[in-house]
Amino acid sequence: MPRMIVLFSALMLASACSVAPSGAGVGTVSSAPRPATPAFRAPAVMGTAGLEGIIGERAGSLVRRFGEARIDLAEGDARKLQFTSDRCVLDVFLYPLQSNAEPVATHVVARERKGGGETDRARCIDDIERAAGRR
Repeated sequence: MPRMIVLFSALMLASACSVAPSGAGVGTVSSAPRPATPAFRAPAVMGTAGLEGIIGERAGSLVRRFGEARIDLAEGDARKLQFTSDRCVLDVFLYPLQSNAEPVATHVVARERKGGGETDRARCIDDIERAAGRR
């Protein structure tokens, strides 16, 4: 019995004397370390029918084709380029197809410049190329 009391006392003393991590104070809750970068997940890629020369292309190629992007927005490893003409807006979404790869166009949305309704992608692409002096 005396050994149990000594062991119990030693455990209680050890827990009472433990030092909080640097920067942690009374009332703070420590959390487990954040996990490393989440595992890579390949994006869905839009079909290329009518979008040849866009889907799968890098940003530089798209800028050469359509001119300077109105919006060039990057978030993490994703990127959005927006091109416009007088009649429409073309949003091109770029994601890497494998871990640590350069993003490529995987999805395209075309809409009317006024009102924002959906519009024909082929016509919008043609309008933007004309506006950029590429046609």
